[in-house]
Amino acid sequence: MKLKILGCSGGIGAGSYTTSMLLETDVLIDAGTGVGKLDIAELMQIDHIFITHAHLDHVASIPFLVDTVGHRRNKPITVYAIQETLDVLQQHLFNWKVWPDFNVIPTKNAPYMQFCPISVGTMINLNGCKITPLPANHSIPAVGFQLNSGKKSLVFTGDTTSNNDFWVVVNQIENLGYLIIESAFSNQDIELAIKSKHLCPSLLADELQKLTKPDIEIYITHLRQEITDLTMHEIASCVSKFNPQQLINDQVIEF
Repeated sequence: MKLKILGCSGGIGAGSYTTSMLLETDVLIDAGTGVGKLDIAELMQIDHIFITHAHLDHVASIPFLVDTVGHRRNKPITVYAIQETLDVLQQHLFNWKVWPDFNVIPTKNAPYMQFCPISVGTMINLNGCKITPLPANHSIPAVGFQLNSGKKSLVFTGDTTSNNDFWVVVNQIENLGYLIIESAFSNQDIELAIKSKHLCPSLLADELQKLTKPDIEIYITHLRQEITDLTMHEIASCVSKFNPQQLINDQVIEF
């Protein structure tokens, strides 16, 4: 299977797009501003969107995507998330004030979009790829995801901070090949990282000490544009064991 990185930055600006990844041609893992790089034909193919949490940098493109292609499709786009996230999307985004409620447009029985609640540990099989929500520890309810092709698994932490429950699950994945993990701040902002429940290089180093699988590829996401080089330098200094690499836009990971 192929996972294409549409966006992996902690903000916007020239060449920077927020978190969004395209699995094969029809599944989005988060729907940040990177989705806007797809053309209409590519947007038309998206049937499923898996959301880690409700923060805007991970959901911003859902309203535009549904508005752009909903009337061109013969079935709704399904948005998968834990119930707490779906509640936020319904109450604060698709609420007829910020954006129309596409769960009932054009009709309740034939909407352009539908919500599907998921739960940690419960796997969903989509065309041979098994997608399992994983524990995350963020400032609002959140999850990560395991994407299992059968040959290998790729794990995406989503936005998170220190979380022992996550590593208990990850260390049991026999075919783990790839880990995408965040570092939203540099070490100079460790207090802000702790307060906002993100990682910085020193916290990341502590977390990776809990990983018992040394032979996997690790990629760093959610880097802020203005401190990307500094953050990656700090990571290289304190996480030499795994040699993490910077995740980049348009990168394709096959697993």
